[in-house]
Amino acid sequence: MSTFLKGALILMAAGFITRILGFVNRIVIARMIGEEGVGLFMMTFPTLMLIITITQMGLPVAISKLVAEATAVGDHSKVKRILVVSLSITLTLSLIFTPLLIVFAPMLSEYLFTDPRTIYPLLAMTPIIPIIAISSVIRGYFQGKQQMRPAAISQLLEQVVRIGLIATFVGTMVPYGIEYAAAGAMVASVIGELCSLIYMFYAFKRKKKIRIRHQFLGQLVKGKGEMKELFSVSLPTTGSQMIGRLAWFFEPIVVTKSLLIAGVTAGVATSQYGVLTGYALPLLFLPSFITVSLSTSLVPAISEAYAKKHFKTMEHRLQEALRFCLVTGGLSVVLLYVFADPLMELMYGSTKGADFIKLLAPFFLFFYYQGPLQAVLQALDLAKAALINSTIGAGVKLIVIFALASRPEFGIYGAGLGIVVGIILVTLLHFATVLKKIPMTIYVRQYVWFTLICFIVGFTTIELYENFLNPIPVLPRLFIGMVFLTILYLTLLYAARLVKKEDLKRVPFVKKFF
Repeated sequence: MSTFLKGALILMAAGFITRILGFVNRIVIARMIGEEGVGLFMMTFPTLMLIITITQMGLPVAISKLVAEATAVGDHSKVKRILVVSLSITLTLSLIFTPLLIVFAPMLSEYLFTDPRTIYPLLAMTPIIPIIAISSVIRGYFQGKQQMRPAAISQLLEQVVRIGLIATFVGTMVPYGIEYAAAGAMVASVIGELCSLIYMFYAFKRKKKIRIRHQFLGQLVKGKGEMKELFSVSLPTTGSQMIGRLAWFFEPIVVTKSLLIAGVTAGVATSQYGVLTGYALPLLFLPSFITVSLSTSLVPAISEAYAKKHFKTMEHRLQEALRFCLVTGGLSVVLLYVFADPLMELMYGSTKGADFIKLLAPFFLFFYYQGPLQAVLQALDLAKAALINSTIGAGVKLIVIFALASRPEFGIYGAGLGIVVGIILVTLLHFATVLKKIPMTIYVRQYVWFTLICFIVGFTTIELYENFLNPIPVLPRLFIGMVFLTILYLTLLYAARLVKKEDLKRVPFVKKFF
């Protein structure tokens, strides 16, 4: 198995477990603080991600790319300078923006968000910023070395610690109000990230072959060339990420203010936003652990192939990643569409959010493609094009959200439609940009078969679940239905050669049957 696929599979396995643990966290939070509390949490979370994006400056991707290139030619001194420069930049920025967030938190909660209670989770999140700044540099180093195991273990550790603390922290704060409970959830996240950083630092100390403490300032002075290289990749990347984060930052503001125009009260708007972004969207984003894993592995893999001018290898790896996203994303879409109601009832004790899933699920196939395409653009030094694409998508998304959510007949559903419009537009723009650089064959027949299979599997499973399995209790009925759907889906894909014998042989527990 290639290093690219092996690294991707390690991250996928860890990502899947991490997402499952993350869902346990969300379920605990949702059942303890309800829709309104989740709304407070989700309204402030984009602010945290915006600050983290600023402090990281796109460096994790740049570090991964440059470390991979330096390692390929055996330049270990350059790797050392890359680490020194990156740590200096991220630490400096985090020490600037963390106090700024503390100072401006009251203003943000009072004037931008419609609910002043958001100040408590805003303040609780601030310690996480420098922690993530340091861990992102170390994670980028490991990814550049194509050593995915430390990053995977750190993700698992963070979720385990968080899930161990969140019930205690949230439960302790609930009597004081849901705003304090939401802040308690943020504190649990901070401690989880801290434990993850401690492990990453331990793994770095154990595996690294260089001593970055030796002549730190001297290495920093010598690293002017590396700083220029890092910024040449990171600044355009940061611009692209910044557009997305700014759009996400303004999203709860635009949504809640649009709902107020539509006649919805502030408290109800917070609850509705909580259902959309805290209940429905996390399920729709679940398969992104696959796309994130592929994207993380694609950056150094494509960079290495591009440096060696192996264009056939670049196309093969991209086609491989996109087909994998199509197969796994399609399974997720059909599962979520068919079982939206029982899944929401099982996890949150309510079917609220199921309508959002049914409405938005088919369009999220575009989102599952977006990660690998973005990674390829970064690896090919086309981050500027990605920035332009993201800017267009973000602007259109906010315009559509305001246009639809402010109308009573759409309401919060208009916000959901605006989100998918932005996703589809950015994905198509990314794909068009990649095609200009990497000539690719588009297998139309493959997509026709895929669409037909999804319809057949969905219709058949709905008939089975609602008619033949109706007398069975909900939990075993759901389990049987999901197993049946998965087996039928994979069987038809194998028959249509969308899943091949070679793919199955790569799976450790399956290859022995072939």
